[in-house]
Amino acid sequence: MQVRLSDEVEQARAGGIPIVVLESSVIAQGLPHPVNLEAARVCEEAVRQAGAVPAVVAVVDGVVRCGLSAEEVRRLASGAERRWKVGVGELASAVLQKATGGTTVSATCAVAAACGLPVFATGGIGGVHRGEGGDVSADLAALARYPGMVVCAGAKSVLDLPRTLEALEALGVPVLGYGTSEFPAFYADRSGLRLEHRADTPELAAEALQAQRDLLGLPQAIVLTVPPPLEVTIDHDELDRALLAAEAEAKRQGVSGKAVTPFLLARLVEATGGRTLRANVALLAMNARVAGEVAVAYARMRSGAPAGRAGP
Repeated sequence: MQVRLSDEVEQARAGGIPIVVLESSVIAQGLPHPVNLEAARVCEEAVRQAGAVPAVVAVVDGVVRCGLSAEEVRRLASGAERRWKVGVGELASAVLQKATGGTTVSATCAVAAACGLPVFATGGIGGVHRGEGGDVSADLAALARYPGMVVCAGAKSVLDLPRTLEALEALGVPVLGYGTSEFPAFYADRSGLRLEHRADTPELAAEALQAQRDLLGLPQAIVLTVPPPLEVTIDHDELDRALLAAEAEAKRQGVSGKAVTPFLLARLVEATGGRTLRANVALLAMNARVAGEVAVAYARMRSGAPAGRAGP
């Protein structure tokens, strides 16, 4: 895959400086303006404070990019031009049509792997949708195909979390809790889904990444799940009631395919008086910080410094 690196990312990679990859669909589609710009800023700042370099992935004028300027981030966040939602299956079309758009988890995983950058932070991964249709996000197949570590707050709350966790297990994708033995539910306060394994420090997470990627050479990514900040979590039952109403509205309006998740998330913002929006930004920043700390620990480990041991 041909990817154009920014000067900062290229220099960091050449110099062995830790890098954290960030997806951009959250900027282009996931959050409204100007909250999306604020989220992009706090994520990049959190990565830098941890001692790593942020690398936002996107497609700009048909070029796959890793590392964006502030102006390019603003272009993704606002403006009248059409901004694609680019999954891994749309990358070729976006390049051929010289499109500009934000990359989802699946496309960002592919780009990160092509660049040899193993640590990636996002808000929540896609998964199995609720209902009888059983629509499945391309994120799951990408996590099974592209090695690395994806730091997230579990899967988005609008999904079927038990089936998503089962799908990850079936695909051989390791799921670790960061300071938790319960699968986080994005901005919900609980999921009730137990995790068998955890890594409670950046060093333990880095050792798990080293074992999966460097020692064993396994193709699957590790999903490191970070609980959202307690002060912004929302009661699970309250969210579920709001989600049921949003799903009914989506059905009445005929919303389908890729438009479903953004529609539901927008309705949850309305139903909670903006609390889900604030929680989304907070968990994005937390995940970026954790990813930065893991990237730093992993770089030290590869340079020969001692590290801890990940365990059950």
